[in-house]
Amino acid sequence: MRALLLSFALILGASEARAAIHREALWVVLQSCVVAQKTIGNPFPCLYVNPTSSTGPGYAVLRAPFSTTRVLVMPTEKIEGLESPILQQPEASAYWRAALRARRFVTDALGGGVPVSDVGLVVNASVGRSQDQLHIHLDCVKPSVRAGLQRHASAFTARWTPLKFPLEGVRYYGLRVGPSQVEGFNPFASLASLPGARRDLRATSLAAVSAPATDPNGGFYVLAYRGGRSPVERLLDPSCSTASQSAAR
Repeated sequence: MRALLLSFALILGASEARAAIHREALWVVLQSCVVAQKTIGNPFPCLYVNPTSSTGPGYAVLRAPFSTTRVLVMPTEKIEGLESPILQQPEASAYWRAALRARRFVTDALGGGVPVSDVGLVVNASVGRSQDQLHIHLDCVKPSVRAGLQRHASAFTARWTPLKFPLEGVRYYGLRVGPSQVEGFNPFASLASLPGARRDLRATSLAAVSAPATDPNGGFYVLAYRGGRSPVERLLDPSCSTASQSAAR
């Protein structure tokens, strides 16, 4: 098992060799989590496994290699990425809800040093991922990104809109999801209504950030990028500097 995890860690860490490395390593690790949960009641090496049941599809939560805070949320069934047609179905909103619940694994790793609203969700386009199993990255949001979203909150509406301001040097499409809509929201299906949307979503990446508790409108800022790269991970702060600053005080 240690060898399996080390192999997966090396795959995710060696970005220059992505094209030549086995893209099913995450799927193999995921299957070991599912088997471990079924046989011994322990999801190791995952943090959590929720099996498929009559109430919804299964998912797993895995700590990302070489990271104290980042976790990955994945379906337990084989789904390559956000471009997969199955994610257009209403049932796929279960993965969004799973990711929202899994934010606690990030905040727990920081001893509660940040609120769950400071944890962002991102999904890479096919051009920006090393693995062909859908996985949602969860980690702290960069303070500059959060500040930019709050400063331009009025630019977000119930429809996808090209944003006129950059985040980390990139301009996104933006969408506001109200508090009453969060539970049933399917971010993957929402991409089908992007302006000039194409059926092929392989060049589309996705991010979501909660509005702060002080925001009277609440809900989520949802971001989408379409192009030949996948910049969404740049919105995250692997150092969780906000928590570090709080600890220092």
